[in-house]
Amino acid sequence: MTQNSPPLVLPPGLSRAIATLQDKDRHRLDDTVTRLHTVNGRLWNAEDRVRGALLSAAQVADCKREIDQLNAERNALAERADEVLGSLADAGRADAPLHTETLASVVDRLSVLTLRIWHSERAAARDELTRRRVPALHGQREELCAALDSLVADVVAGRRRLPVPARFKLYGRNDAAPTEVKPTRHLRRVLAFGGLSECGKSTSAEFVQRTCGAQRLKIGFLLQQAAHREGLADPYALSARRQAELLLGELNRFADAHVDMRLFTIESVHDDASIAELKQLMGDTLQIVYLDASFAVRVERSGTSAQAVAAKDEIKMSRGAHQVAALADHIIDNTGSIAALRARLRRIAAPPVTATLRVATPYGLGLPAAVASATADFTDAVRAYGPGVRLVALTGSPGEGSWIAGWSDLDLLVIAEHEDIGRVHEALEQYRTTLGSAGSLGPTLITPGELTARRLTPRLAFVLHQLQQGSPVLHSAPGLELPTIGRDELAFAAVRELPQVMLTMRRLCADAEPTTLRQLYKHLVLACRLLLREHNQWESGPDRILAAASRMPGLPAVSVPSLAEIASAWRDGDTELVIKPAVTTAVDQLLTWYAAQLAA
Repeated sequence: MTQNSPPLVLPPGLSRAIATLQDKDRHRLDDTVTRLHTVNGRLWNAEDRVRGALLSAAQVADCKREIDQLNAERNALAERADEVLGSLADAGRADAPLHTETLASVVDRLSVLTLRIWHSERAAARDELTRRRVPALHGQREELCAALDSLVADVVAGRRRLPVPARFKLYGRNDAAPTEVKPTRHLRRVLAFGGLSECGKSTSAEFVQRTCGAQRLKIGFLLQQAAHREGLADPYALSARRQAELLLGELNRFADAHVDMRLFTIESVHDDASIAELKQLMGDTLQIVYLDASFAVRVERSGTSAQAVAAKDEIKMSRGAHQVAALADHIIDNTGSIAALRARLRRIAAPPVTATLRVATPYGLGLPAAVASATADFTDAVRAYGPGVRLVALTGSPGEGSWIAGWSDLDLLVIAEHEDIGRVHEALEQYRTTLGSAGSLGPTLITPGELTARRLTPRLAFVLHQLQQGSPVLHSAPGLELPTIGRDELAFAAVRELPQVMLTMRRLCADAEPTTLRQLYKHLVLACRLLLREHNQWESGPDRILAAASRMPGLPAVSVPSLAEIASAWRDGDTELVIKPAVTTAVDQLLTWYAAQLAA
């Protein structure tokens, strides 16, 4: 119940009977009866408004709609309560006398009588007639409680039967059964940001929009849109349930019109009652995020006076903004760093999932025996460190089965807790020593927190995508969680990574040293791979990538020897004769084409 209404106290006989129910049913009944009493309080207030104030015709119509909606909620909750209370009855006496009303109907009357006593006691100080009625009202409550306890005893003992609880009330609807608004299948995930003034709601929503591609919406805008559609003068005068239905209706319309949009944010949540109703309608599709920060921190961030922030807080708290914390799925302490805030937001917006990965031994990757043996020793060593080392994998050519001795690097990915990184370094030194000249090691070390916060380079994002598509790993700890990397994300990452690759190729072209030709070839392949991703082409392997790139509009055919020929020439020292002419010509063609595509 709200702070301005009395609690509902059930009589002792009914309370004892409820205590015999299973925990699940008891909690469900407690929640339902509490909500029923809350709705009755709001119904009382709505009826007072429509009777006591000078309202326009449109405002009266809004109030009547609110009253109808609250009455519909009231009856739905009473039916829900009867579903549980009906289990108290002894079903063995079909010939027992039938009572005229259900247990929830009596509880509903007790709720209304409790409100009548409370309002009468408040009015008694200024109205003598009302003051004289108060004792009689208390007497009615005692009689109703006694009658309810007697009915409960008879029902439990099988001396009396209860009627069917369905009420079949329509409240202005022209259909036979009220339909509950449900999220459309296109409404996949919604983040609702709440908190007091200057706590970071807008900053957080903007970050999720920018980094996760979310559609950012304002609750006020959605309600005004719904009001215009429904012909309502003031949607905020409606019940919390009706406001929630209107919000969900607008979210559904937007999601159905933008079927590729996977994430929405709504802000700012200032009304605890309506967001509680929206949560009930949407379930886990709606994630309520409450941003918390001390008053001093919020004043400092605002750039205004403490009085100004306090005034805004007072308005929000009058609507229940501070009580949203009790409903929140996530509470973020926003007094720390921006990095910490953004890490939490990324995990909430795109939660990591438990990874199902294909584990293989180094001996199954087509590596030379000496390389496979050194890799197995390293894997065994770091696995022995315990659960802090979460994953070990050889990525790139070993995972694709195209590793070439003397040419390919051993790209190693290790996911480990920061506290274990020092020991991993020691194992890496031993790994390098054992490899000797058999292979060149290129390790990438990252913590689980960095991964789930999506602090990823484009290259690492691609590696994770490959692992999730079935590329093998050497070690994966139980319960490992990884961010899901889709092709859309990789295509967007390609746009960000490609400029750096092009700049690096120009720098390598200016260096005439033969040792740079290997790097130049690899950057040529990488640039073509990224360009193909932008065209939604997903080739793998250098030869296939270069061949596919030659078919891009306007790009001359990239004529480069096969990878096997390039690697052989590299090992034999024929870089000047075989590699340099073909690779430098292909790179020059690509850079010329790229510059033309971006010319003003």
